[in-house]
Amino acid sequence: MSKTCAIVGASNDRRKFGNKSLRAHAKAGYTVYPINLNPKESEIEGHRAYHSLAEIPGKIDRITLYLPPPVLLEMIDEIAAANADEVWFNPGTDSPEVMRQAKAAGIPAIAACSIVDLGMSPADFPS
Repeated sequence: MSKTCAIVGASNDRRKFGNKSLRAHAKAGYTVYPINLNPKESEIEGHRAYHSLAEIPGKIDRITLYLPPPVLLEMIDEIAAANADEVWFNPGTDSPEVMRQAKAAGIPAIAACSIVDLGMSPADFPS
């Protein structure tokens, strides 16, 4: 059974890092769950779009985040409740306040690029 990854901030815009991450994680063999807060998005890159982490069926191994810090601050409880093994705060998401609250909530936070962790580069996924 493959590992699972929720991409919070996934988008159909192939220029955005949330889209590049979805493609990278799928290529790496993850079962991907795009999370898009826009209720009009029902599918991203051929994968059913979800609108919250709570909607994902089963265990989430990895969460990777692509939303601005003010939005993530409002989602800390939801992220903690997902009980993922690792949560990646990609560049631009990892403000000091976000990281402080993540730590306080017991989130296994990693402040780094999850695409690079896969041995790939965002540049590998052109628009």
